Amino acid sequence: MATSPRAAVAGVVAAAAVALCLHGAAAQLCEDYYDDTCPDAYDIVKQVLIDAHRSDVRIYASLIRLHFHDCFVLGCDGSILLDNMTGMQTEKEAVPNMGSARGYDVVDAAKAALEDACPGVVSCADILALAAEISVELSGGPKWGVLLGRLDGKTSSISGANNLPAPFETLDMLRRKFRAVGLNSDVDLVALSGAHTFGRVQCLNIADSPADRLYNFSGTNRPDPTLDPAYRAFLIRRCPTKNGNSPVLNDLDPTTPDLFDKNYYTNLEVNRGILTSDQELKSSPQARGTTAPIVDQFARSQDAFFKSFAQSMINMGNIQPITDPSMGEVRCDCKKVNDS
Repeated sequence: MATSPRAAVAGVVAAAAVALCLHGAAAQLCEDYYDDTCPDAYDIVKQVLIDAHRSDVRIYASLIRLHFHDCFVLGCDGSILLDNMTGMQTEKEAVPNMGSARGYDVVDAAKAALEDACPGVVSCADILALAAEISVELSGGPKWGVLLGRLDGKTSSISGANNLPAPFETLDMLRRKFRAVGLNSDVDLVALSGAHTFGRVQCLNIADSPADRLYNFSGTNRPDPTLDPAYRAFLIRRCPTKNGNSPVLNDLDPTTPDLFDKNYYTNLEVNRGILTSDQELKSSPQARGTTAPIVDQFARSQDAFFKSFAQSMINMGNIQPITDPSMGEVRCDCKKVNDS
């Protein structure tokens, strides 16, 4: 029987992940980390997510965003989940997270279920990594072997969270920020940006300064010239005033807003990327010899996108994980450090 393209993608990525384990990856993460101590960990997290999705169609996109925002600040250590502590302000209150990062309650539910099954074993950082993969898979995207074994950090960084890649940034700035965390390939930047193929975005990220694409792009008092006029007219109906639009939500992908597919890239091809940071991948003058050819490839081939996305998620999940017990712990409660 012929192997499906999607199964082939999963097999290639899984083989790459196993190779990392067998050859002693620097982070010492492995797919089978919980096979003996909590063998049902994946299925437990998956069931929590399925239950949450019944009442919240946005939750899958929200959970992968939590994983992104966690890994880009202090590495993949669960720091985004911590509440305020004495002498430490939570990353939840950073501008990119306040009022928009969500899904904390689902992570807490997954943690509670895992504590019932295997107390003190599965870290909150690993829950975020598992939830991201499961969210993509359940939305029609690729499956990959999640490398596990992260410990949870004991601190957070609001300053780091305030420096996350932003929706109004240029291609040059995005490339610099990805390289700063060790994601040195433009494939990682373009593939991981493809997570914007599902989920929602507030009007403040497209119609309010400094992200105003509709009314006053870069202080010109004109719209962003790379924005398709018909799409701009549609967005103006959604976000009718400059500033003050923040509660209004818009589909990141207007074609298939809740499916994980390649339509993010086909939208960029016709100047319908909703965020400046999205369209920059295709339309920036710097994109021609860097990111634009990758956008073109992914717009043509969903299999190519899925394969690259899966590998880039593994790469991102390996940003500075804590594996030394003297530096981290398995939190009993994802919101606070043990014994705090």
